[in-house]
Amino acid sequence: MASDPQIEEDDDIRNNSGNRPFVEVLQANISRRKVLAGGLALGAAGFLPSGVLADADDEDEHQDDDEKHGRRHNRLIGFDPVPVAQGNGPWPSISSDYEFDVIIPWGEPLQPGGPAYQWPPNAEDQAQQIGIGHDGMAFFPMHEGERHDFDHGRRSGRGNKHGMLAINHEFGRNTHVLGKRTPESLVEVRASQHAHGVSVIELKKLHGKLQTVRSDNARRIHVNTPLSFSGPAAGHPLLDTPAGNPPRGTVNNCANGRTPWGTYLTCEENFNGYFGATQVKSTWTPTPEQDRYGFREGGFGYGWEKFDARFDLSDPDYRNEENRFGWVVEIDPFDGTQTPVKRTAMGRVKHEGAAVTTGKGGRAVVYMGDDQRFDYIYKFVSADNWKRMIRKGKSPLDEGTLYVARFNDDGTGDWLPLTIDNPQLAGRFNDQAEILVYARIAADMLGATPMDRPEWVTVAPNQDVYCSLTNNSRRTVPNAANPLAPNYDGHIIRWRDADKHTGTTFEWDIFLIAQDTHGTEDTFSDPDGLWADPDGRLFIETDGGQKDGLNNQMLVADTRTGELRRLFTWVTKDEITGITTTPDRRTLFINIQHPGNGDPSLTNFPAPFDGVTVPRDATIVITRKDGGIIGS
Repeated sequence: MASDPQIEEDDDIRNNSGNRPFVEVLQANISRRKVLAGGLALGAAGFLPSGVLADADDEDEHQDDDEKHGRRHNRLIGFDPVPVAQGNGPWPSISSDYEFDVIIPWGEPLQPGGPAYQWPPNAEDQAQQIGIGHDGMAFFPMHEGERHDFDHGRRSGRGNKHGMLAINHEFGRNTHVLGKRTPESLVEVRASQHAHGVSVIELKKLHGKLQTVRSDNARRIHVNTPLSFSGPAAGHPLLDTPAGNPPRGTVNNCANGRTPWGTYLTCEENFNGYFGATQVKSTWTPTPEQDRYGFREGGFGYGWEKFDARFDLSDPDYRNEENRFGWVVEIDPFDGTQTPVKRTAMGRVKHEGAAVTTGKGGRAVVYMGDDQRFDYIYKFVSADNWKRMIRKGKSPLDEGTLYVARFNDDGTGDWLPLTIDNPQLAGRFNDQAEILVYARIAADMLGATPMDRPEWVTVAPNQDVYCSLTNNSRRTVPNAANPLAPNYDGHIIRWRDADKHTGTTFEWDIFLIAQDTHGTEDTFSDPDGLWADPDGRLFIETDGGQKDGLNNQMLVADTRTGELRRLFTWVTKDEITGITTTPDRRTLFINIQHPGNGDPSLTNFPAPFDGVTVPRDATIVITRKDGGIIGS
């Protein structure tokens, strides 16, 4: 989630359930297991077989000579890290073993020959240009035979040089997009709206560089794009408005997912901030349901409600419009005519991401975080083998069970079903659709564990699941020995489900506590983006005020040994986010969001510094100089 000042209000606490705080569970678990703060290697060892740890011990015997030459031997991570002293300022730093290019900055045309960037943009041009707030993304190889072999590290194939890139555009504050704090017309609102959403572009390596090429499937999906609903809540009265307006748009698209059948999942996170109320008290006060999702009179200050009635909570003709946002949206990157679909079976929360894996029996499993202080971690399990469902003409994301996590003191956990036949939900909800529309309230009732802003989730090849918990400065549990109360710097939790992701129980531990890295060369804060690669590396991206003078950064951890190295840092007051690779994992894409918070006096990236040019979000293409696997 972006850390921009305009949307800081989203960090409010909307969960007043009184469910047992995670910090209490963590304290009991740490006490039980006698794990000391700072035990990264201990945490990393939690779920690994003893043979792997023996291998790690054997490596220690050979480290002395390597360390004399300033480099620690490691079979997974061998690059020279960016030193803390080089990780700040108005320009990026990258490991000396790597290099990078900048592509598709905000305002770049989707197609060659499209409308050129100008600032501020007009609505018509912006609808045909790359949006702002680059965030989650996924690369899809162009050639059919390579799409379903994506995660197996193909070393050759045309898909490494040619594919579709689907990329989220989380947010862009008015001062950055429009050059003013508040829009003054519907035309300006449309320009802001069209800067949000998703871009789908075609990339091809030409003359040694990845470039945008003309494509029938390139498109922008923004706040005014027609969409449809599927699953249990589709057609439900809670998704209908008295105005009868058809469903349109997706907004605040944060993290993402890629399905094994080759589609893109984009997640609507802080959707509440784009709504406001022009008439208050006499005609509108928030309902308990609206309050639980953080709706308020002024939203985040975008001002859309002043000129676009869809976003006016006090306009009775558009009652329930807010219920149409907060979903996971499925997009086919290879069909520019497809209508994106909001898959309601996965619930309505502030989705940070949707990590998809294949579980027992071939069922699709999707892990999701609800990114707000004291909110929850969710899991969706499809009703049947996903291939069989598709053969029957069913979406694996339309039928199945949504669960919410409860973490227990003894290092175990339970997945609690958010279903209409769950007796704990009896009497509050009329049907399954209502449970999904108000998933947060149902999770409150089940006693789910409030977490410290659960964000990205990733599934490792050994079936461990990692989730970044960015921070929570509002923790007030008085325990001086517990570094997570308050939790200023965040941590990464890890669990393993029973029955290969489909079970209702799990075991968990803490992989990493960020606070304990301060003052070291591995220092970082506020973990956000995560990706576990097929070899056992965990890529960690940050979003927040870094310690020790650093800008936001990307690090790589060896999940076998706990070793951590800094691969990349960017410019002042930015966010490092989004992560995807080509199938051979020799090209990595990440995103730079809100460089300098849009302030040209701080940075003019990607232009040379002049103190005037408006900075632009962009995608960074990273490669090893020797052509090797990224992270090695």
